[in-house]
Amino acid sequence: MVENDSEIGVEQGTPDGMGSPIKTPGADGISQRVMDFFWLVDCSGSMDGRKIDSLNAAIRECIPAIRQTRDAEPSKPPVMMRAISFSSGAQWHIAKASDVATFQWTDLKDASGVTDLGKALELLAPELAADKLPAHGLRPVILLVSDGKPTDDWRKGLQALLAQPGGEKAVRAAVGISGGSGDEPDMDVLHEFMGGHNELKPLLADNAVDLVRFMKWLSTSLVKTSSTGSRDKKAAANVVVAQGQPKPTPHNQLKPGKVF
Repeated sequence: MVENDSEIGVEQGTPDGMGSPIKTPGADGISQRVMDFFWLVDCSGSMDGRKIDSLNAAIRECIPAIRQTRDAEPSKPPVMMRAISFSSGAQWHIAKASDVATFQWTDLKDASGVTDLGKALELLAPELAADKLPAHGLRPVILLVSDGKPTDDWRKGLQALLAQPGGEKAVRAAVGISGGSGDEPDMDVLHEFMGGHNELKPLLADNAVDLVRFMKWLSTSLVKTSSTGSRDKKAAANVVVAQGQPKPTPHNQLKPGKVF
């Protein structure tokens, strides 16, 4: 039985290291309320240069902020992180889940190709099946970062994701990256990925400073939302209530070279 609407409520973990079947000490064998956190990151050709470098730096700064947020939660849930990168196709960038306490980001180095978001969502979907999630786990977190328009059937990928119990219940959010090559993110696609609700729309960063600010705020907010759950059924499955949402930094307040 699901005790809290932040829980998935499936009955099995996975033994192969791809899921998060962490057990509490004791003879009852009850699983901890584990949170699976997935980074979905665009490494297409338009991300080359300052954008990919700034994205790597932003994720590295997010990790200690997420640790601090998790440690402030009464239950201190394990936050098991993995990452998928996508360009011409999609692949596991970090395939083995590890807790945020020890998680280390591996920099994305090759930015080339197109923007196959649909393939990234299809790759993720099986990991959100009932038999891959911890029993009574917290809602998974999916944070998508992209600077372009999808070049494949992204709706097919989204449908595959939402067909899984963990995909439907996941807390999903996105950051678009603007500027540089002239390729612009499709904010409507990112909003639909998030569920299309009005409480929170995808954030848009056109400079390195805001990319760090937005991703730190969003990643920690997602962890809080998954940890505590929401009794507001309109917001329960996939919407972060946007209290304190950061605003873009005026360009005249930025140092030279920070704008993409």
